[in-house]
Amino acid sequence: MLFNSTQFFLFILIVYGLYLILSHRWQNRMLLAASCIFYGAWDVRFLLLMFISITADYLCGPRIYYAKDRQTAKLFLSIALTVNLVILLFFKYCNFFVSNLTSLLSYCGLTVNPYTLDIVLPIGISFYTFQAMSYSFDLYRREVIPPARYLDYALFVTYFPQLVAGPIMKARDLLPQVLKERTVTVEKFKEGCFWILWGFFQKVYVADNLAGIVEPVFSATSPRDGLTVLLAVYAFAFQIYCDFAGYSNIAKGLGKIMGFDIITNFNLPYFATNPVEFWKRWHISLSSWLRDYLYIPLGGNRQGRLRMFRNLGLTMLIGGLWHGASWTFVLWGAYQGALLIAYRAGEPLWHKFRSLTGRLSLPSGLLYAAKLFFFFHLICLGWLVFRAQSFEQIFVMLRSILTGFLPVNQQAAWQTAAAILQFTWFLVLIEIMQYHLDDLKFILRQSPLVKAGFSYICFLLLIFYGAEGTRQFIYFQF
Repeated sequence: MLFNSTQFFLFILIVYGLYLILSHRWQNRMLLAASCIFYGAWDVRFLLLMFISITADYLCGPRIYYAKDRQTAKLFLSIALTVNLVILLFFKYCNFFVSNLTSLLSYCGLTVNPYTLDIVLPIGISFYTFQAMSYSFDLYRREVIPPARYLDYALFVTYFPQLVAGPIMKARDLLPQVLKERTVTVEKFKEGCFWILWGFFQKVYVADNLAGIVEPVFSATSPRDGLTVLLAVYAFAFQIYCDFAGYSNIAKGLGKIMGFDIITNFNLPYFATNPVEFWKRWHISLSSWLRDYLYIPLGGNRQGRLRMFRNLGLTMLIGGLWHGASWTFVLWGAYQGALLIAYRAGEPLWHKFRSLTGRLSLPSGLLYAAKLFFFFHLICLGWLVFRAQSFEQIFVMLRSILTGFLPVNQQAAWQTAAAILQFTWFLVLIEIMQYHLDDLKFILRQSPLVKAGFSYICFLLLIFYGAEGTRQFIYFQF
């Protein structure tokens, strides 16, 4: 069931109407039932997988939290994590590992007939698995108390607004909101509507329209000229951002109108000028999950610079593989890790550079623009790797940019550039103001006339220029 569908519109009207008239306990029961319907609309069989994970976590939870010694707590923590990881690895990565092992054996002269799974990947499995695992980690750290009721814990894992594409809510952040009574106020409702409208604008107007520019280039069998490839990469940078941020904002808005506080998953990431800042702004729920439950337990930056570099590289490799069972995602993760390592390694030089530019009295705005331009293109290089279907395509596209840049059809290139500008100008305008005011919700603090104008423009662009058809969100495949 897609957010951008008539089916979901009718679904949320019924769910929200019931939510407003029920007591807290019955709200939770109804939301759990609604979440099962929402997820089961794709494939009801995969509900069983989710509830195997939920049941294992729920049974192990008290034994982790109330264990008399850390050894017992570690044992049940290991059991809970193993159940979750086995399900994730089996359904998402089994074919990937089998095919690569087969290739390796074939290279060594051994012929095997591998068995691969002919099944659809359970939608959102990476998201809800990481959310469920956060519960076990937080219990072990005594940061959350195991809930008494099974249904309450099940709702924490399955809460439908952010079930299949995040944000990944940690147990210490979402579970207390499930357990206590929530209030719905006029202000929360208005804020929720703002996030829902902005999320739909990002998804349907920006991302889905840009998909029409991106897909023909990346699905082409013949090479393209470099400018066409570069414009497609620019378009994809905004497509993937608005597609994913759009889903996250709709989820945030749906949670807000029910009294839930779902974290902000994107905070103007393309205004970052270095990889550390970027990962504090992009997919914040995943980057913070990897930081809290992987990077810091590995030692973080506490054991010297070399180990810090190792921890950064390993964390980003796993983050890349989390996105999908493909070597292109592994390469993307390695690239992001290399950016982080290079930035950390060069920090003394960056400090000297800043002091030098300060002595030269260079305009701060000009310097910021130069850094922004440079780093944005580093991110775009990563998006080319991320979107490409193979290593060969990455090589062909990079070669086109470096050696065959000029387009054969200049008019078509200008039309593509104009289309990208058409679908991103309002987004960029709003985000410049959000960045300048350091306030993602600044629209809500404006006069009624300004808020009405903002809503009118969003509705106008959505209704008359929004992409036709109902496109699935990109991150559903992860």
